[in-house]
Amino acid sequence: MIILKKDKKMKQIYWISRLVWCVSVLGGAALALPGCGTGGGPGVALEYPSSHPSNQVDTLHGVKVPDPYRWLENANSAKTKAWVDAQNKVTMGYLEGLPGRERIRKRLTELWNYEKFGTPRKIGGRYFFSKNDGLQNQSVLYVAESIEGEARVLIDPNKLSKDGTVALASWSVSNDGKKIAYAISRSGSDWREFKVRDVDTGKDLADHILWAKFTGADWSKDGKGFYYSRYDKPVEGKKLQAQNQFQKVYYHQVGTPQSEDRLVYERKDQAKWGFGGWETEDGNYLMIHVSKGTLRKNGIFYKDLKTEGAEVVELLKDFDAAYYFVGNDGPVFYFQTTHGAPRGKVIAIDTRDAGREKWRTVVGESKDTLRSVSMFGDKVYAQYLKDAQSVVRTFSTKGEWLGEVKLPGIGSVSGFGGKRDAKETFYSFTSFTTPYTIYRYDLEGKKSEVYKKPSVDFDPNDYVAKQVFYTSKDGTRVPMFITHKKGVKLDGENPTYLYGYGGFNISLTPRFSISRLVWMELGGVYAQPSLRGGGEYGKAWHDAGTKLNKQNVFDDFIHAAKYLTEKKYTNPRKIAIAGGSNGGLLVGACMTQKPEMFGVALPAVGVMDMLRYHKFTIGWAWASDYGSPDEAVHFKNLLKYSPLHNLKDGTKYPATMVTTADHDDRVVPAHSYKFIARLQAAHEGERPVLIRIETKAGHGAGKPTSKRIAEVTDKYVFTLYNLGVKLSD
Repeated sequence: MIILKKDKKMKQIYWISRLVWCVSVLGGAALALPGCGTGGGPGVALEYPSSHPSNQVDTLHGVKVPDPYRWLENANSAKTKAWVDAQNKVTMGYLEGLPGRERIRKRLTELWNYEKFGTPRKIGGRYFFSKNDGLQNQSVLYVAESIEGEARVLIDPNKLSKDGTVALASWSVSNDGKKIAYAISRSGSDWREFKVRDVDTGKDLADHILWAKFTGADWSKDGKGFYYSRYDKPVEGKKLQAQNQFQKVYYHQVGTPQSEDRLVYERKDQAKWGFGGWETEDGNYLMIHVSKGTLRKNGIFYKDLKTEGAEVVELLKDFDAAYYFVGNDGPVFYFQTTHGAPRGKVIAIDTRDAGREKWRTVVGESKDTLRSVSMFGDKVYAQYLKDAQSVVRTFSTKGEWLGEVKLPGIGSVSGFGGKRDAKETFYSFTSFTTPYTIYRYDLEGKKSEVYKKPSVDFDPNDYVAKQVFYTSKDGTRVPMFITHKKGVKLDGENPTYLYGYGGFNISLTPRFSISRLVWMELGGVYAQPSLRGGGEYGKAWHDAGTKLNKQNVFDDFIHAAKYLTEKKYTNPRKIAIAGGSNGGLLVGACMTQKPEMFGVALPAVGVMDMLRYHKFTIGWAWASDYGSPDEAVHFKNLLKYSPLHNLKDGTKYPATMVTTADHDDRVVPAHSYKFIARLQAAHEGERPVLIRIETKAGHGAGKPTSKRIAEVTDKYVFTLYNLGVKLSD
């Protein structure tokens, strides 16, 4: 039992009486038992650090909105840093006293220690792929001269920092396979630094690119340089919080300083437009992808590189649908699009006569959701989601059906990349019980063969993975995956980890995870619903969970918990809800709306302040899903579910551990700071409400293996203890 006391006198009385009970009933040895100690673990009265509420009140659309913890938005202040240290001290003191922590950490480490491979790319006759030996903090990039040839290390990011906090964020190889432009990220930041390495010698050239963000490097066909996108240098001290606007496309010529990079495209009249630039495979056109934040509607511009002095042509400028460039046959461009097809189709546009009435449908809309498209020769390879599971179908560029790629099973596929003249391609396959396995696919023979298969110390036959469907509040049929060890009794007493996202057209599909495997080994059930707001069923499914429809996402999640209870998998005392980023918002909203339905809440790097999310870094871009708080109709809706603003004094909330990181410049940590400060003030229950703040880490990408294992360990030991599961070391 955790006792939370705010009054010091009452706390003293409680612990005197508790000490007397421990000694009289259990004897002196009981002083070392959980529940009878005073060293910061279970049974100790948690005294939360003071969060110094202020009298800050904003008047928004005529409504007075208190914001007493506004000062925590200043991440660089000494006061905020002292608060972070104090919160971490309380949290780590609590976690270190929980039984089973070392057991979980040890098992995670054992299972994590296996070879992991990335999907190879063949460029310039060479094969490039990533590999992690097992417990390396960062995966290493290798190059081989042939598919069966001996690979050598090309880039080892583990040598770029002692603690593994410098990650290889992206890489791009020139068409001849001789140079590689690679981006590094420091401490999990979205900011990228690009460097160039000679593939033959393995040595870096002098090139160094700064202030790139939300971009890769795309080589020109001649290999002399590459395109990238960047923002202006932020004000000193504000690089992790300042708004990111006025993105520009540049071309960098290898061997020259960044100051000489050529500005390719910008729009001084459009602060919130984002750009990505690349050349077509034939080198004849410069393509420019134009985005408006996270809106799933974009523009496509292009420039004819064969014609000197050619202007940029705004081919698709209405932002009426999603358009993704697939490839071209001379002036005929192929696109994957949702134009007139909410679940996606493939079209061809002849740029010489580009009127909409002349567009040709290559692959029509299906009942399944089109997720990505590749072209090899005169064939189109289309990856679909069918009830959140992967299917790959092939067509000719004339639209003829050519068959389906036989996959290893029911799960998730990614890959099928390569040049138009490729004879082979690679893809990865995974499921809840199948580790990521790399396959080589013979494009002519239409056969798959295992290229790299990991060996993990578990038997997949010991587990059950199935998909069920349940009904949400408004009658919508929602799919959910449920996975657990065989033999689990449906007695309503199983600890259950309910994970969700529900936003930005992102689909949660079956994927292997060591952390989930350990959860199931410990007797837990893992449940993953395909919430509205995601992309599992196309545009309509996504739209049904955005803006004024956002409550549908929370209802879907809440009703997933109800289904699990009704079917006797678990009960409210045994349910832990978890999610990250937009999924952190999901957890925050559900625990404030239905606190009695969950035993534990784990909101990670969540968007918790829905009235100020748009004021930091790239937050303004999320208005496509959330609606802008600057507009009265959306302000009213956001205020209804904003986790920070819906915490109520005197409420018993679930045991909560918020997680964030000090270098998160996607969802700035102030969201989590303010939320936990308010939660600690409002919560009157006996369950702990804590925050775990990672240092030298960001939103999640590039996090070192050591930090990932430590974080999962702490989440699980916190969750299991507070769900009443007894563990020992």
